[in-house]
Amino acid sequence: MAPESSVVSANLALLEQGKDLLDSLPDAIFAAGGAGAQPVGPHFRHVLEHYSCFLAGLPGRRIDYDARPREQALETDRRVARERIRGLAGALLGLERGLLDAHAEVRLECGVGGEEAQWSRSTLRRELHFLLSHTIHHYALIGLLLARHGVDPGPGFGVAPSTLKHWSAHSACAPHPG
Repeated sequence: MAPESSVVSANLALLEQGKDLLDSLPDAIFAAGGAGAQPVGPHFRHVLEHYSCFLAGLPGRRIDYDARPREQALETDRRVARERIRGLAGALLGLERGLLDAHAEVRLECGVGGEEAQWSRSTLRRELHFLLSHTIHHYALIGLLLARHGVDPGPGFGVAPSTLKHWSAHSACAPHPG
């Protein structure tokens, strides 16, 4: 991809990272948790539904992140989650590069309830940056939950690109945490 779509590439890489993790997880850890640990499926569902809301809002340039259907199958069935990732990745690949700087209205609940819906102006590029940060945040939480099961998702899972770059630049100086 061209440099102008690097934020698309970064989101695609995160989705692929999630798919790879899903391929390696036992169903019990994904959907049920067990042994006092929470399942990771709800975090995957939450992330994937944010991407779905982004894509659903493209035609009218109105992205409502609170319009998530909260699909149970996305958090209980790894196959369904993997298929959703494939579909999301395909849709992101199909984004027109010139579309990234298009304006959009965005809604994300920020109150304690009962407030009137508030829409904010953004760009599609900015929303892809949001999705990147949001996904990394939830991947970090997934990593913490997996640690309770003795599962290591890998040294770059749930780590911001700027941190990975910093670690890479300073790897000769001192070891970094995994």
